Amino acid sequence: MKKHNFSAGPCILPQEVIQKAAEAVIDFNGLGLSLIEISHRSKDFVDVMENARSLALELLDLEGKGYQVLFLQGGASTEFLRIAYNLLENKAGYLNTGTWSSKAIKEAKLFGDVVEVGSSKDENFNYIPKGYGIPENLDFLHLTSNNTIFGTQIKKFPEVNFPLVCDMSSDIFSRQLDFSKFDLIYAGAQKNMGPAGTTLVVIKEDVLGKVSRQIPSMMDYAVQLGKDSMFNTPSVFAVYTSMLTMEWLKNLGGVPAIEEINDKKAQLLYSEIDLNPLFNGYASKEDRSTMNATFNLSEETLKETFDTMCKEAGINGLNGHRSVGGYRASMYNALSLESVGTLVDIMSELERKA
Repeated sequence: MKKHNFSAGPCILPQEVIQKAAEAVIDFNGLGLSLIEISHRSKDFVDVMENARSLALELLDLEGKGYQVLFLQGGASTEFLRIAYNLLENKAGYLNTGTWSSKAIKEAKLFGDVVEVGSSKDENFNYIPKGYGIPENLDFLHLTSNNTIFGTQIKKFPEVNFPLVCDMSSDIFSRQLDFSKFDLIYAGAQKNMGPAGTTLVVIKEDVLGKVSRQIPSMMDYAVQLGKDSMFNTPSVFAVYTSMLTMEWLKNLGGVPAIEEINDKKAQLLYSEIDLNPLFNGYASKEDRSTMNATFNLSEETLKETFDTMCKEAGINGLNGHRSVGGYRASMYNALSLESVGTLVDIMSELERKA
């Protein structure tokens, strides 16, 4: 039976990517050796790293614009710390839109003054704050573009005259934006790009070197850039599989092509949520994420029936996060429109049965 993988992360990956990655684990590039047992200093893997870094810039339309790419370890959670180490000298602004931005704020407070410019905590993060004031002369402003747990997404980004930093872990490469407005973008691979184990960091070089503190080598972006993402042994499998996923996306037509597909998936599911009286959307309509749709049953007595129907149809990973409850359909790039259609059919069938 075909499985429909709505897991929030680790994410669904294209089947052709999984096949190629599996083959590389057995025999990489005809070497008679596995990808995960060759030297990361070998030409075969150095080529992988260089290609992955180049593809990231190409897909984000940042080639030749003063940006560099890193593939680091420790997940986005380590970047919460690393960003503050490298960029926070006096005061930084953070928009608090959920669990991950709250954790980023906690780490940043270890290094300097943090101003929470806006928050949606008052409504359990079911909306994106609007019209918030931004202080002058911040070292940087930090945003989280998409909130996986709560199903909200920033649609319009503020214009600022200091560095703009954004956690794009769960919607990287999913929609067209002017990425040159951001000075640092980071994303854990396991949400929309590859397996867990590496984190993409895209950084404008001129934002570095502004803090007076000494930075430990592993935390120093300049050190990592100087070693081309290989100051220490990188997560070779995660980088390679992320590279394959970016190649798949490029061959599909890049970010513009996948955005069109993602919009169709989101429109299909949200339309059913709004029309079906048995379901209620969690996030504010104007802030709904195209990646993570959060919703609840209006009649909890139907939960067992709905869960059984989903299981019988091969639907996986639909349970909502404990912070919200209900259901969460993660519609990452590799999830097909067919899978979303299967879920919508079950929701419609439940209404007919009720």
